[in-house]
Formats: sequence, structure tokens, C-alpha cells
Amino acid sequence: MTIEEICLVMQEAERKAGELILHAKGVMTENKSGARDVVTQYDRAVQQLVIWNLRAALPEAHFFCEEMNEQESLDAAQLFIIDPIDGTMNFVRGFSHSCVSVAYAENGVVQAAAVYNPYLDEMFHAVRGAGAFLNGSPIRTAGDDLGNSVVCFGTAPYNPELSDKTFALARRMFDRSLDVRREGTAALDLCSVAAGRAGLYFELSLSLWDYAAGALIVEEAGGLCRRADGEALCFSAEKSSIVAAASESVLEEYLRETEELR
Repeated sequence: MTIEEICLVMQEAERKAGELILHAKGVMTENKSGARDVVTQYDRAVQQLVIWNLRAALPEAHFFCEEMNEQESLDAAQLFIIDPIDGTMNFVRGFSHSCVSVAYAENGVVQAAAVYNPYLDEMFHAVRGAGAFLNGSPIRTAGDDLGNSVVCFGTAPYNPELSDKTFALARRMFDRSLDVRREGTAALDLCSVAAGRAGLYFELSLSLWDYAAGALIVEEAGGLCRRADGEALCFSAEKSSIVAAASESVLEEYLRETEELR
């Protein structure tokens, strides 16, 4: 299969998963690392559904997924990285702002990505070197400077030791931008940067499944993704900070304005 064909399979699987999310009833939660880190029967059901559809199309592929007990190698020749419901707390609480996120990598390099918000029927996708799209139409990052941008951020709720630094950064961005947003799903925040809705997004601790797909979509839309200190974003099983910027100038503004807080 070509990368483009694989990306279409990813989108089809996400749309099926979206139907499951939209018709969810009797949601039950279990704590993982704590009260802020929860999983539901729908996280597992969506993951199983997506894996089944992807495996049917690409049986030799490996998987690295949020709700998988034993992860497979990130260096696999063909690997899917799946967050079945990014924004689980939003899903549990009825905020209607969550998504299914899938990235496809070959030998440690993400080649295709799809992020689907079933509540708005918005499908973001990208293939490396071919651009980024929303419901089939090309998208580009915004051309505004930081002062004329909205900034999205995440609070790394599973890492409370980062809270003071996170909110200090958020206050600095609030003072330097039009406004800030905290929407509870990294993948959709990244897509907001890609679509020109936000000029910047940052979070101090994320897992690969949170950002693998969204980061490629940002880059293919003309933006940049780095760690929050400006260093290269790693493709790793270890958690990472992230800053996604609409342009190099916005990234430089962020790094300059936050230097003493990092």
C-alpha cells in the first residue's frame, strides 16, 4: 500500500470510531495513575476497533497505543501510534471536545497522520511532503505575530510538579498574545495551530501518542514543532514537552519571552 492509501485507511477507521464515541452511553471510568488520569470502556473499545481496521489493511504493522499494556517497538518498519480518545476527561464530562488520533511511522519517522473530531465532523490529515488538510481542503498556519495570535496550552495534569511553571508560562503568553485557551486535547490544539486558529500551542509533558499525528499536521501546514526549550522534538517512548508555532518568528518570540521561566 502507498502512504496515501494507508492514510485513507486511518481516516476510515477513525470515522467508524467516531460513531462509537458519539453514541456512547453508560460511560464508566477507572483511575490509572490518579483521579486526573482516567480510562473508560470506550477508550479500550475505540482502540480495539481502530487496531482491527488497521491490521486488516496492514497485517504486518506494529502498534504503540495509549491503552496497550505492552508496547511494540518504535523502530518497526511499519508502526501505528494511536490515542483512541484524546481528551478523555472532556469525553467523560460531556464537553464534546475529544478526538481520535492516529499516526503512521516507518523506521521511526512519521509519514502520515489523521486526527478526527467526531463532534464537529472535522478530519485533519497529512502525508509527509504532501501538505495538510481539513475535510479534504488544504490548510496553512496563520501569518500573524504572537501579539495577534491566540495561544493554546495544556496543563500536564498528570505531572502536578509542573503546574507552577505551566501557569507562569500561560500568564506570560496571556500578556503577550490576544488570549489563551486550555481545551483539554493536545491533538486538537495542534490541529488548531495547523488550521490557523491559534498561533502557538505548548505543554510541558506529553506522551508520543498525544502529539505524533498532530505534530506532522502542523509541520505539513507550514508550522514548526519543538520541545518547549526550542530543541528538536524527539520520537521516543519517553514523555516530552512540546511547543508548536505557526512560524519561525512566533517560535522565536515564544522562546525569547519565556527564557527566564524555563
